[in-house]
Amino acid sequence: MKGVFNLRLFHLAGLCAVVWLLLSCAASQLQYTPSVQRYGGSGITYSDAAGFDGCELKVMTLNVAHGRGTGFHQILQNSQQTVTNLDRINLLLNEVAPDIVALQEIDGPSFWSGRFNHVEYLASRSGFSDSVQASHVDAIGLSYGTALVSRLELSNSQAVTFDPSLSPVPKGFIVSTIRWPGRRGIDIDVVSVHLDFMSASVRKKQVDELVALLRARNNPVIVMGDLNSGWYQRESTAKYLVENLGLTAYRPEDTTMMTFPALGERLDWILISPDFEFSSYEVLGAEVSDHRGVVARLMLPER
Repeated sequence: MKGVFNLRLFHLAGLCAVVWLLLSCAASQLQYTPSVQRYGGSGITYSDAAGFDGCELKVMTLNVAHGRGTGFHQILQNSQQTVTNLDRINLLLNEVAPDIVALQEIDGPSFWSGRFNHVEYLASRSGFSDSVQASHVDAIGLSYGTALVSRLELSNSQAVTFDPSLSPVPKGFIVSTIRWPGRRGIDIDVVSVHLDFMSASVRKKQVDELVALLRARNNPVIVMGDLNSGWYQRESTAKYLVENLGLTAYRPEDTTMMTFPALGERLDWILISPDFEFSSYEVLGAEVSDHRGVVARLMLPER
């Protein structure tokens, strides 16, 4: 019993150390305009959309888990294993061929995951033209957060780290505008978001921040990411977001769409404005992270 007690004290001390570290690493700027990185030219715009299937958009979300794959923690693996894990994600992205991808727990140069930019590594090797990323943690050798990689031109980007007084673990979102190819004047805000994992009340306050900013931008939206919430929880953050922003979820009552197998939960979502419709929706089986990727095809409804 004494050994078990000591082990628990060790784990508690480790947790306190991690919380202290993350508190000291929160991004110094809670809102800023990140630069768009381009790979081999500009993204697809309305004027050069020839050859692009303008009838549908294929979108995807994935919590990358810092490139650790299904391992316990990224600090316990070497840089080559991180590269191998990211290459598995690249294979998946090339197979699925989405037009735009929302990424969470995606690293910039960090001591625990190889000291290179994972967003640029994935985007430059998977046929994307644009990327934009937000570091919600950025200090003491760590840099990570949310990102978008896209075949479409990204513009008017904003990076937001949620109010740090809400939670000791910094989270946030990035939003950027795309234009539906071949359709003049349809500007869409695409969001990659990661919400707090510990508290439903904190997640709701974070959603309030997200909703306020998106309402001010006043575009149709596609919100993708790790909401750390299912649909049937007593205080479902996923449901709260849908209701407060007037979004549509795909078969939210479907309990078979598990995206976090360790808990048997659907934590990762693609949510859309009523300006669009789902033509397909799938939780991917590939084990490239402790989360499963989600991919959806979206179309414009008949008017």
